[in-house]
Amino acid sequence: MTSTLKIILCIAAYVVFAPIVGGLTSGIDRKITARMQGRQGPPLLQPFYDVMKLLKKETVVVNHVQIFYLLTFLVFVIFTGCLFFGGFDLLLVFFALTTANLFLILAATSSHSPYANMGANREMMQMLSYEPMVLLTAVGFYLATGTFKVREIISSNTTLPVFLLPGVFVGFVFMLTIKLRKHPFDLATSHHAHQEMVKGITTEFSGEMFAILEISHWYENVFLMGVVALFFINANWWTIIIALIAVSITYFILILVDNTNARMKWEKMFKNSWLTTIIIGALNIFILEVFVKGVTLWQM
Repeated sequence: MTSTLKIILCIAAYVVFAPIVGGLTSGIDRKITARMQGRQGPPLLQPFYDVMKLLKKETVVVNHVQIFYLLTFLVFVIFTGCLFFGGFDLLLVFFALTTANLFLILAATSSHSPYANMGANREMMQMLSYEPMVLLTAVGFYLATGTFKVREIISSNTTLPVFLLPGVFVGFVFMLTIKLRKHPFDLATSHHAHQEMVKGITTEFSGEMFAILEISHWYENVFLMGVVALFFINANWWTIIIALIAVSITYFILILVDNTNARMKWEKMFKNSWLTTIIIGALNIFILEVFVKGVTLWQM
């Protein structure tokens, strides 16, 4: 099988199966959350039922540009996942993800709703909180493997990236609480009915628009779990099993954190995120850089 054909098949598999995996993951999330709270919980397929119901509901649109921005958000999220699972440059992948989030913010602000605008402002603060750690993650992979390209990272015979990047891994997982809208950092919007500003950035979305948003999050969640798996994969086939176990444990920990913490104010989120980035992520990068240079000089 040629390299180009492999890339096409990987991209096609992501486009077709990511929403299925993402929806099932959301159902598992709800089920585990309910059990942690002493409830029975909804059926595993409830997220799919919700989306089908939303597609049948009337869609109230504030303006047509809002639909354009939201559809562009979906397209860029899918594009981000295609770049990642196609094995392309990690910096380009993260840049595409940031662009997608900007269109979501534009979709919210275009409605001129005070609640949506408040949610959009908080979403911007969240982006400022996690983007430095995301950039450090890409830099860390380059220092650990010598490349930004995902296909070269997973095909290398070097040590598993997580052993060289433990601080970066912890920092990235910390940022996932923001990206996945989990406690204590679900400031812009939440999957639960406890927001003081209705539904924040998603307040003005309804019917088909809200269904598009949910499907976008399914694609995005699968991509983010793929980045987690990247820390545990190299050319050895058995590392795929290790990666799947690591992703499952990581997601369970995020659900546990979500159900055992109260929501923070944005000031604390910003402070904790930057402290995590500087102390854990940047320190790991510094030590790795010194180690790499030391090995190079020793070999010379």
